[in-house]
Amino acid sequence: MSVQAWTFVIVGASFALYIAIALRSRAKSTGEFYVAGGGVSSVANGLATAADWMSAASFLSMAGIISFTGYDGSVYLMGWTGGYVLLALLLAPYLRKFGKFTVPDFVGDRYASQWARIVAVVCALFVSFTYVAGQMRGVGVVFSRFLEVSIDTGVVIGMGLVLFYAVLGGMKGITYTQVAQYCVLIFAYLVPAIFISLQVTGNPVPQLGFGAADLATGQPLLERLDGLHAELGFAPYTDGAKSMVDVFFITAALMVGTAGLPHIIVRFYTVQKVRDARWSAGWALLFIALLYTTAPAVAAFARTNLIQTVSGKEHAGLPEWVGKWEQTGLIKFDDKDGDGRVRYVADAATNELSIDKDIIVLANPEIAGLPDWVVGLVAAGGLAAALSTAAGLLLVVSSAISHDLLKSALCPQISERGELLAARISAAVAVVAAGYVGIHPPGYVAEVVAFAFGLAASSFFPALVLGIFSRRMNASGAVCGMLAGLAFTSAYIVHFKFLAPESNDAQHWLWGISPEGIGTLGMLLNFLVALVVARFTPPPNAQVQGLIDRIRVPRGADGPRAARRGETPRGRA
Repeated sequence: MSVQAWTFVIVGASFALYIAIALRSRAKSTGEFYVAGGGVSSVANGLATAADWMSAASFLSMAGIISFTGYDGSVYLMGWTGGYVLLALLLAPYLRKFGKFTVPDFVGDRYASQWARIVAVVCALFVSFTYVAGQMRGVGVVFSRFLEVSIDTGVVIGMGLVLFYAVLGGMKGITYTQVAQYCVLIFAYLVPAIFISLQVTGNPVPQLGFGAADLATGQPLLERLDGLHAELGFAPYTDGAKSMVDVFFITAALMVGTAGLPHIIVRFYTVQKVRDARWSAGWALLFIALLYTTAPAVAAFARTNLIQTVSGKEHAGLPEWVGKWEQTGLIKFDDKDGDGRVRYVADAATNELSIDKDIIVLANPEIAGLPDWVVGLVAAGGLAAALSTAAGLLLVVSSAISHDLLKSALCPQISERGELLAARISAAVAVVAAGYVGIHPPGYVAEVVAFAFGLAASSFFPALVLGIFSRRMNASGAVCGMLAGLAFTSAYIVHFKFLAPESNDAQHWLWGISPEGIGTLGMLLNFLVALVVARFTPPPNAQVQGLIDRIRVPRGADGPRAARRGETPRGRA
């Protein structure tokens, strides 16, 4: 069968499975729609969290960035992996113990303020909408190549699919769908990585092949890549071009942004106990590590094979996959010297080939000449990664509007049936809007996602941390901090990506900090404003301070054993 036929078979089978799960797990109450009824096992929640976490940016774009930028791309690995650890250890158990449906729920009750709740809803919408737009772009890239349609048409197809099972099943349907999607995406990522590692280095373990010798030359793989880059005028693959300031700020923004992502935090409400939340975080980290430790190897293998396939070759004699990607517009050849050969070099004035970073994982099996069924499998994996995250984000948007805005603030008398209907309508509106941005993206997938992390870092993270660990923090401080951080970060991103894109370089950035890293500065501004405002405004009442103590004290810590020792229970002094 052809690549397209295999793609139809494998993608069709995977989507039939997802839809069957969504139908079987259809949400019948708001509890099932928002948090799957709170009865998901820790292993299943770990699988679902990993699928929710590993979006199109992780599956499609991260290896692509590392492949093209080398060392500089490591900021995404460090930031996203470290951020999940930060979330699991610092926030997840406390938020689960609080026991509400959503992050705005926590903010509203912790700060005893409807204004704080509404501001948190606005922040959730900003973050989730930016993030889901990146996923829709990833879906469009996959469909455009393997269904041989335009990217715009691919985005529209993806919109319809994710809307169906997100709106129908809610968190209950999404959770069990994401378990299946994780299995598909990790299998699709590892199979070609193992094959290509064997081809390039003779080692079946990609993580070990990454540091092994290239079979063709006997040189260490990374040394070989450095040599190929030098021949073409690119910076050495193992050297970085970014300043240490920007590397630090991007990594920090991705880390703390992870800890403020509402669609990941809400996953810890789907388990029965706080202990299960901790275990599911551990399982998720293990499942995430399988892909994240493989990505640098995939990037290096793809970069080596790509350069050797296209550089200096006759355009007419290039493999069929190059022409297929050219039809999508994601690979472009401009024969500047008219000799019919591909000049792929660093110098923009003489370079004749431009390659979109988002295609490298999808094209990797074709570049390496793997069987057609592997190519179809990778397409199914890319769609699973993008749609699993998109579904989780759409649920955040719908719950923020229906539960946090309508039920908790504007229309407290709304019935459960009316709330469920509002949730589904808001999800439908959100996916249409996200699809539009996916068709007109401000950057490649990982870049758009990085903006979402920056917005989460500058808005939610300080409010959550201070809400848990500071008895003095009040609603005035939290609201002012969130608004200041969100406004500063979003204004910076909009300026350099939309209003003045021609000035988007290190020379014009504030202190050399790129739009991808500005969320760290926004977070610091949030902390500063929140602490200063709280210092000069009244502290929370005794009831709120008691709530903080109950969240922070481990269950049983103030029980009979403390009394037998003659100690005062913690948090009750």
